[in-house]
Amino acid sequence: MKDKIIVVTKVLLDVMFYAGIMVCISLPISIKFYGKFNSYFKNNYVPLCFIFFFSGIFAVAIIQELRKMFRSVIRDDCFIRENVISLNRMGNYSFAIAFVTVFRVFLYITPAVFVIILVFIIAALFSKVLSHVFDKAVTYKLENDLTI
Repeated sequence: MKDKIIVVTKVLLDVMFYAGIMVCISLPISIKFYGKFNSYFKNNYVPLCFIFFFSGIFAVAIIQELRKMFRSVIRDDCFIRENVISLNRMGNYSFAIAFVTVFRVFLYITPAVFVIILVFIIAALFSKVLSHVFDKAVTYKLENDLTI
């Protein structure tokens, strides 16, 4: 069962990574197309391109860090400094997404915008705290490895 979950998760992360890149690249066309059906997108084309592009880039960066961390899971070596760094970066990227999303408030206020901001602030805080936990675990692991 564990092997299936690992394979499915790896495939899912890979698909999300490459799909995210494609979405970022295609944003100008997608937003212009959707603007035909939604005047908000038509009237705010340029700001939305920037907001969604930068949010997308940071989201793809988070997925890339998850992919790096997942490689350590596959190797069965999770408590390493690289994962501490990845968790810290994911926190920074999550804060960046929340910050970029704040600019949508100046264009059009919806409850979803506030939910997105809150979710990414919580994700950022969670990642930062988890990076400290992993840092301690790595330190204990390295000390324990030296005593053996």
